[in-house]
Amino acid sequence: MLTAQENDLLTRVEGDAPMGQMMRRYWLPACLIEEIAEPDCDPVRVRLLGEDLVAFRDSDGNPGLMAEQCPHRKASLFYGRNEEGGLRCLYHGWKFGVDGQCLDMASEPQGSGLCAKVRHKAYPVREAGGLLWTYMGPAEFMPEFQRPLFSPRAETSVSIFKIFIHCNWAQGLEGGIDSAHSSSLHSTDMPAARVANAVATGTSWQRPTTDKSPRMEARETDFGFRYAAIRRPIQNAETHDYVRVTSFAAPFHIMIPPNNIYNVYQMSVPSDDEHNIIYICAWSDAGAGVDLEAWRKFTGAQLGIDLDKTYRKLDNISNRYGQDRQAMRLGSFTGIKGFPNQDIAMQEAMGPVADRSHERLGASDLAIVEFRRIMIKAVRAFMEGAPPPGLGVTAADYPAIGSWERIIPKSADWRTFDALAPKAAAG
Repeated sequence: MLTAQENDLLTRVEGDAPMGQMMRRYWLPACLIEEIAEPDCDPVRVRLLGEDLVAFRDSDGNPGLMAEQCPHRKASLFYGRNEEGGLRCLYHGWKFGVDGQCLDMASEPQGSGLCAKVRHKAYPVREAGGLLWTYMGPAEFMPEFQRPLFSPRAETSVSIFKIFIHCNWAQGLEGGIDSAHSSSLHSTDMPAARVANAVATGTSWQRPTTDKSPRMEARETDFGFRYAAIRRPIQNAETHDYVRVTSFAAPFHIMIPPNNIYNVYQMSVPSDDEHNIIYICAWSDAGAGVDLEAWRKFTGAQLGIDLDKTYRKLDNISNRYGQDRQAMRLGSFTGIKGFPNQDIAMQEAMGPVADRSHERLGASDLAIVEFRRIMIKAVRAFMEGAPPPGLGVTAADYPAIGSWERIIPKSADWRTFDALAPKAAAG
């Protein structure tokens, strides 16, 4: 468990909070590209690290991300007119390009010269893997942008769903690295079956084990850590282990073990101290992967059905996340549709910032302990002037650091398999 001070150091990201300042040194996902797909599209609200922003695409197709409040009188640019090469504030007609430069001041006399002197706060952006990425830190420390680990090539098949969650970023992330919970919480969607490896269908994700208490082993790395959840397989249990290796890369990247069709990647991006945005990507670099709508249907994250147009859940704490007690009596373990919604119900019910000083952790919580230890160590080192961990990781590193799942002989050490490139799902 953590002290109250350590809990604050881990979870707080707004203003001068050290964790938020460290995260500003990374390229961060701001929104889905589909949210600003067309030139002169509707502006989109973005909230990152406690900062209110607005994303848009200008008439030439260039994306932009700038502070939501107009520098003139602080009116919201979210309501602005996106046209003719810039975003124009409705209040007095001030207009800004994607770089933040003021282009026109309808309220000022011609020849005043003020327009050329005004530059609004705007952040650099890049597009890759279906997401708009931004860097919010000091310009002198901006790292070179790298393609994300889940999209090593522009042709990589990537399907992403996005959900806003009412709890801090660490709570959301800890759900993604907690391998032990999947055998209980997700047992309906991820049932045990007599299969050789994890097998995905349109309605379930079968796994070759009934073991609900995995043995956990971890190894720290320069980018974060990797850990193995080792279970008894249904077949050949006397001679083999079923091993699922998950990788965590700072600050919030999780490489979840794949199935036969696609790899899985999760990010828990801090919106502010008490909210985070979950992006879960199904990707394949060697096959068709999974269709976007099929992925969102399987996860219970379809826009207009499971989520509203702003990616907020329609099933939430106010209606018990749509929990169906009759379905539980008939065989559903949770009565809650979609494994992300099952996770969210557990995470949000802890409160916006869980009190980690009053927990009783067990052997199956090894990954949780490692995550907290590594990130608290990293942010303390950052406060002393050290660079954040994992800045040099690129998509080319995935074969060496990525996740995998396999039935291996008991005589083998899962660490020796790290030398074998984890293969992207080929379908």
